Amino acid sequence: MIVQTSMKHIFKLTTLFALLFIVPVITVQANPFLENFDKNAFYAAMAGENVEELNTVLTRLKETTIPEKTAYEGALLMKKAGLVKKPKDKLSLFKSGRIKLEAAIQANEDNTEYRFLRLMIQENAPKIVKYKSDLKNDTALIIKSFRKLPPVVQQAIKDYSKNSKFLKPSDF
Repeated sequence: MIVQTSMKHIFKLTTLFALLFIVPVITVQANPFLENFDKNAFYAAMAGENVEELNTVLTRLKETTIPEKTAYEGALLMKKAGLVKKPKDKLSLFKSGRIKLEAAIQANEDNTEYRFLRLMIQENAPKIVKYKSDLKNDTALIIKSFRKLPPVVQQAIKDYSKNSKFLKPSDF
């Protein structure tokens, strides 16, 4: 009787352990998007003028656990602010995006990719939002650290530099 009670207790603990630890790990591994966020799609959305494309990437970002999540969301929200029609929506999106991107930069000031995202936004932001104070510092860091960046980010910088006032293709 005691042995049966102990066995039932062990079985319950084993089942509980499996539900709490093993099943979530399998679920995370089964979702390839959590492991491989498509940075090409992110940078294509940032370069484009399509709100639906931005929304698609934002939706996918919400499902991820990548470290860049906050910075990417912030940049996408600010980009989206420039494409929506209502002034109230523009301001709201820009503010919330700015808070996210700046928080990510503050948490990791030497992250060149985050600084590139900010440069793209600041260079194209309207004067009224007064978001242009870091252009020179961000430009210098991007040029200095370019070779250390992943190829996807390097390509995005090269593509962006073709139309930038601060970054030139000859810088890379």
